[in-house]
Amino acid sequence: MSRLRIALFGIALLAAGPAEAARCGGDFQGFVAAMSQEAAASGISQGVINAALGGVTQDPAVLAFDRRQRGTFNKSFEQYVATRVGPGRIKQGLAMLQRHGSLLSRIERQFGVPPEILVAIWGLESDFGKGDTGKLPVVRTLATMAHDCRRTELFQGELLAALQIVQRGDLPLRDMIGAYAGEIGQTQFLPSSYIKYGVDFDGNGHVDLRHSVPDVLASTANLLKTAGWRAGGSYQEGSANFEAMREWNRALVYRKTIAYFADRLAAGGN
Repeated sequence: MSRLRIALFGIALLAAGPAEAARCGGDFQGFVAAMSQEAAASGISQGVINAALGGVTQDPAVLAFDRRQRGTFNKSFEQYVATRVGPGRIKQGLAMLQRHGSLLSRIERQFGVPPEILVAIWGLESDFGKGDTGKLPVVRTLATMAHDCRRTELFQGELLAALQIVQRGDLPLRDMIGAYAGEIGQTQFLPSSYIKYGVDFDGNGHVDLRHSVPDVLASTANLLKTAGWRAGGSYQEGSANFEAMREWNRALVYRKTIAYFADRLAAGGN
């Protein structure tokens, strides 16, 4: 699912970066050259810049998708939840709670987020890592969106964050594959969120939100905790924790669906 789950601070993620952003529109290769200079000034190595941005081209399909991606959350809650939380997904969610029970307990102790919420998000975002997490080269997607003048500053920040993920060795460039707005991994983090909230919970020295279930679930919990999640509190509409989920997704119907799915899991599917 393509959606923007980013706070405004994401556009200023690389604090060491230059003050003047690259100009959107116009010649695409000229824009990429300007972004390459910004990346270098932000501390990205020339090797990463050359590998990631050398020869990059626009993706018209990304822009077409972005322009028609309207009304996803305009359905009523009843209409939306009926398409997202069915018996099959609930059954899989219960299996994930059991399979990863020890891991989820450790995450809850550290971050205060209950297993049912994490599994609900995981299921909605990617069918527990087995569904569609995107097939597009993240750098190409973000360069395309950054060149488009509607939200250029936002996506310029995301592009720099994507290069930083490669720079610090979390994912190799070949694994920087994502969805139509550059979201990465099993719970679909934008690159700025990847940098800000990512947790190396399996202890291998890298934050891998594509392949490591411990990293995926702990990073998701860390996002919610940082957004103000209160351990042991309600997550229903009107609660502080429901508000904390705005950092995950601002759409009311989506947050209500997370809460509904979590309730069904907590009740054993009933």
